[in-house]
Amino acid sequence: HFTTFSKNYTRRFKDTGLFEQIFSHILEQCYKFGLIDPSEIFVDSTHVKARANSKKARKRIAKEEALFYEDLLLKEINEDREAHGKKPLKEKKQKDDDDNQPPSVSGKEKEVKTSTTDPESGWFHKGEHKSVFAYGVQTACDKNGWVLGFTVNPGNLHDSRTFKGLYDRLKDMGIETMIMDSGYKTPAIAKMLLDDGITPLFPYKRPMTKDGFFKKNEYVYDEYYDCYICPNDQLLTYRTTNRDGYREYKSCGQFCCKCPYLSQCTHSKDHVKTVTRHIWEPYMETCEDIRHTLGMNELYKQRKETIERVFGTAKENHSFRYTQMIGQARMEMKTALTFACMNLKKLAKTLQKREEKQRLVGSYFNRILYFIKAQRKTALGYHPSAALSTV
Repeated sequence: HFTTFSKNYTRRFKDTGLFEQIFSHILEQCYKFGLIDPSEIFVDSTHVKARANSKKARKRIAKEEALFYEDLLLKEINEDREAHGKKPLKEKKQKDDDDNQPPSVSGKEKEVKTSTTDPESGWFHKGEHKSVFAYGVQTACDKNGWVLGFTVNPGNLHDSRTFKGLYDRLKDMGIETMIMDSGYKTPAIAKMLLDDGITPLFPYKRPMTKDGFFKKNEYVYDEYYDCYICPNDQLLTYRTTNRDGYREYKSCGQFCCKCPYLSQCTHSKDHVKTVTRHIWEPYMETCEDIRHTLGMNELYKQRKETIERVFGTAKENHSFRYTQMIGQARMEMKTALTFACMNLKKLAKTLQKREEKQRLVGSYFNRILYFIKAQRKTALGYHPSAALSTV
């Protein structure tokens, strides 16, 4: 019962890491029997409803956590600006109020909804009409469905921001290919995996362009001259590299104002079209080449048979749709016990099948051996002297 675990956690197991040790010990047993193949890892996350009333909440000002690649990105931004004859960026002291741009590497303050019952949970929008306080459980498994690792985070954090914590637990397992959904398809994750010698497999992500406008792939990038060519064969030249790591390429308003495709290109007052390109965009292009490699489409389809099945089993059979635990530490305890039980049940069933198979194989060979002995006796006519002479 959840109250038993809650009391024992408070009195005996708090800050001990016991439940993580239980999970790791069972995982070691799976490795011992040679059941785990870490060459192909499937990563995804699911949300677990927190024990928090959605009506008992308050607003507070929170500062976004620094991105795990902030220092490296800032360094490469300044190098890129210097290569284009621009001055390095100055340290940003004021908060970034432009909500239309991607999150700034320096972080910014924003107003968030916080539960008064469980402040460590996060406000999660589930679909269009339902929002709840929840925890995000990021999980990795192999192609046979063994849970290899997990992290627990507030439900309002994006998967791409929390991925580094899970990756640090997995990167020494000998991973060759990591299969993830579109939520992880970012330049930073692509660069990190490719630099570590891991093949990232992402799905196709539909361009988020307004209806009636040209899509970004209709603007052709010329790598040699470092510019873009629009559908009307006009150039968009480099102007600057912004704080988020995107190079900005802009057109000439004098030519664009007379363009017959202007309404499909931009509605800006000065008729200038801006196309952005991340400084780590070559890593994303490499991921696209990997996606089109023979066999990768079939490999990606295995997600529904692996990581999605893990979540389905946990929610249907192990009460993982919601939690009665309050606080992230207790939620980590519940997650560790749940996945440890799933691995343990799978291990017991696998070993039982292996023993039955060995018993059947042994019985089969015993029957063959008995048949061979019977044939020899028949051939020798049950005469000891004949058997002795034959030997």
